[in-house]
Amino acid sequence: MSTELSPRATEIADHTKLLLAAGGYHGFSYADVSKRVHIGKPSIHHHFPSKADLVLAVVARHREQTRDGLAALDQHFDDPLARLTAYTDYWAECIREGTSSMCICAMLAAELPMIPPNIADEVRGYFRDLTAWIATVLESGEATGQFHLNEKASVEAQTFMSMVHGAMLTARALNDVESFQVITHTAISRLAVSA
Repeated sequence: MSTELSPRATEIADHTKLLLAAGGYHGFSYADVSKRVHIGKPSIHHHFPSKADLVLAVVARHREQTRDGLAALDQHFDDPLARLTAYTDYWAECIREGTSSMCICAMLAAELPMIPPNIADEVRGYFRDLTAWIATVLESGEATGQFHLNEKASVEAQTFMSMVHGAMLTARALNDVESFQVITHTAISRLAVSA
């Protein structure tokens, strides 16, 4: 799916992403987007004929941005432990600054039975992409002696990913930004070989 959007459509998508992070698929309407972007609902429909079209575009864009971000981590950090830490630090910063307290795909995963199938497929693709990246980082860290894996890398990757998303929920539930970092540091130290 192409994620190229016009400037106005990009603005709509950006605000929709914030609404998705706050309340999921069923937690917003075009009226909410209209208020945020200061345009009429017909203008939103011009760019995205239906809510499903809008959310699909936002999720596909989020998935592409995530792949690009993970690739950037791979380029900037040779060290697997530093890569994993940078990934969790990114989310800690998002939560601390209020730019995103929750991964939109984590929010949508909770709604999978009730969202359109094409969006559900894109959400599953996001989780497959993220699991594969984490597994690669863990395998690399195991090869260099930085990580000790008790299970195969794909299982450890899913476990780590679940801990990160669970930490987002905990930080939101407790209104405690620091709890995210405490949990994710614990998740990393559980994998790291003691020096």
